[in-house]
Amino acid sequence: MMTQHASFDPQSSAARFGRVAVVMGGDSAEREVSLNSGAGVLAALQSVGVDAFGVDGIAELLQAIQAGRVDRVFNILHGRGGEDGVLQGLLSALGVPYTGSGVLGSALSMDKVRSKQVWQALGLPTPAFAVLRAGQDVGTVIAQIGLPVVVKPSREGSSVGITRVRDAADLAAAIELAARYDGELLIERLIEGDELTIGVLGAQVLPSIRIVPAGEYYDYHAKYVADDTRYLCPGLDDEAAEVALRDLALRAFQALGCSGWGRVDVMRDRKGNNWLLEVNTAPGMTSHSLVPKAGAAIGLSYPQVCLQVLSQTLGERP
Repeated sequence: MMTQHASFDPQSSAARFGRVAVVMGGDSAEREVSLNSGAGVLAALQSVGVDAFGVDGIAELLQAIQAGRVDRVFNILHGRGGEDGVLQGLLSALGVPYTGSGVLGSALSMDKVRSKQVWQALGLPTPAFAVLRAGQDVGTVIAQIGLPVVVKPSREGSSVGITRVRDAADLAAAIELAARYDGELLIERLIEGDELTIGVLGAQVLPSIRIVPAGEYYDYHAKYVADDTRYLCPGLDDEAAEVALRDLALRAFQALGCSGWGRVDVMRDRKGNNWLLEVNTAPGMTSHSLVPKAGAAIGLSYPQVCLQVLSQTLGERP
């Protein structure tokens, strides 16, 4: 699905938003990334005349709301609290408009296990997986899925707590790492191939991005630190394959009850099959982030992407 982006007059739009709180930081494992994203969004909104200010975490945001300082919220609070339905439920109860998905889409997308169960029920492709429960024999799980696998916490993002395991001898360390973080412990079949991501901006599906890290994997360092990661946009040279990929991403996004904006992460194996990994409902907006890169590919500047996201708070929430 390919649509043309709407044109914006930033200066004439800015006054409609009133006071905008950009909520960032918080106390999840993604705090530093969120602060980085939030600083970028805040500067971008202010650059086009929006009366925006930053707040760190939900408690500080609530104080600002109670003081009557907030007309709407730009949520760039990654991870726990910001993407799991907690913030969305609070703002919905208070009647404060906010960016991104509602309670259901946020909570469901944050939980990788439940996301995959929904996709499986709808016949959408996602790698085979199992949840490793306390006391369960990991050997039985591996016999079911087969090596190599990815071991990850089910409710973290930004590659936090993830290990790719090719040798059974490395499983114990991978499990110990993932167990430090939030959510159930997920063991998923490792798909060998290309890593792609597809941004959704309102009703528009952005061009895919194929990620080519200098190292073997697109890990935390490659995402947020390294300058030698390559991003190819659109990610697929074949136009029909690109259309099919974007269509799959939109179906996966909508299947989880998501709306507003987000990013769908996909692995494409060496046979050309696409496999859904996860949906991010408050994706990164750092200098290395992917939604701004995809926006730039269709002529949207970083501030224009931010303004399009914020503009969605002016309408009725689906």
